[in-house]
Amino acid sequence: QVQLVESGGGLVQAGGSLRLSCAASGRTFASNAMAWFREAPGKEREFVAAISGSGGSTYYADTVKGRFTISRDNAKNTVYLQMNSLKPEDTAVYYCAARKTWKMSIFDHPYDYWGQGTQVTVSS
Repeated sequence: QVQLVESGGGLVQAGGSLRLSCAASGRTFASNAMAWFREAPGKEREFVAAISGSGGSTYYADTVKGRFTISRDNAKNTVYLQMNSLKPEDTAVYYCAARKTWKMSIFDHPYDYWGQGTQVTVSS
């Protein structure tokens, strides 16, 4: 059974940093695209960042570009999201997602596997 488990969320002051982790089990995702999405209260889930199967390509939402960095450690079957210069508007539940292919997507429907989410709260 495939599982994605996020961790690393929490409460942080504006300007602070957090590092989210997404550990996959049940199969290897070394060749698969993975991404982070987030959902704030009262808003639709939105794309944050994606990384290709090889890790050689990444893509970011404009709202986080220059502040967030997605990376992966295929030996650990884990994807990370380093979040710096956090803002109150970054407050949301952050979800990890994985595709069955190497191609990235900014849309949520192509992703086949999802984690349960981890809460990130940024205070002003």
